[in-house]
Amino acid sequence: MAEHPSITNFRARLEEVEGRPVEEGRIVVLPDSVHTAQLAADALGCEVGAIANSLLFAATDGSGADEPVLILTSGAHRVDTEKVAAEQGWGSLRRASAAFVREHTGQVIGGVSPIGHPRPVRTFLDPTLRQYDVVWAAAGHPAAVFRSTYDELQAMTGATEITVN
Repeated sequence: MAEHPSITNFRARLEEVEGRPVEEGRIVVLPDSVHTAQLAADALGCEVGAIANSLLFAATDGSGADEPVLILTSGAHRVDTEKVAAEQGWGSLRRASAAFVREHTGQVIGGVSPIGHPRPVRTFLDPTLRQYDVVWAAAGHPAAVFRSTYDELQAMTGATEITVN
């Protein structure tokens, strides 16, 4: 069966970022969509905390404009939007709509990858992920994930470390 175009796009972007072909087994396509961290962890046989959720938010600054913000957080955490907004000096931080996610990432909710967006997206990374030797993040499609590490995610995204809860 042919690879879904969004996974092919992610694979190409990962190869650009890393400067080499993606090794066999790095991207895993699961038999079903894994829209939650728990479903992904169950399918991969890992702890839910080792799932790097890629959550897109709309941050509102003083002018009222919405800025896309990507937060890569452990599947064991929820983002405290009030805390993060206050610490970053935003008026508010809210979960993005499906249309906003698609516009700014080119991907759908549940499949948002840390890279491969049409334009750069300001990205933050939950330091809790550092405790896992291997973390799994979405690969551009709700049924696809890729194996990485905290340091690799930080390097490929340029993310700022932030405590989310």
